[in-house]
Amino acid sequence: MRPATLAESFERALAGEDLDTALAEFLDTFYLAETAEIRLQTLLPEPPLTGNPKFDALAGAVAEYLARQYDLPTIPAWAFRDERYLDKPWHTTPFDSDAMREYLTFASPAEFRSRNIFTEERPLRRARAPLAKSSGSANLS
Repeated sequence: MRPATLAESFERALAGEDLDTALAEFLDTFYLAETAEIRLQTLLPEPPLTGNPKFDALAGAVAEYLARQYDLPTIPAWAFRDERYLDKPWHTTPFDSDAMREYLTFASPAEFRSRNIFTEERPLRRARAPLAKSSGSANLS
């Protein structure tokens, strides 16, 4: 069963499940939600702090990014807590190269960059994801 909330995906990670898997399953829940209100409800409960500053900051970035991309009425306040930001940059790449770090620094959405997380242009894309905005553009960022 897919996590019903972002918080639940992090709870599963704390219980030993792979965070990438739990987060991907949560994204399916979020993207398949029928209304903005239902989507917002999946973000409102605060994920537990994991003890891993990267993951704790990632939770804040995911909540803010999804709320902005889908024009939700609010962004959960917990996403802006100090614990949801990194002091040192995290480039989310398996390749340790200057070129890759430069690309990620340029491409990262603001919600991730502001937390010192540098990732690809559309970090939360899934095959099931509808277009975030009705502008006719397939680009979510």
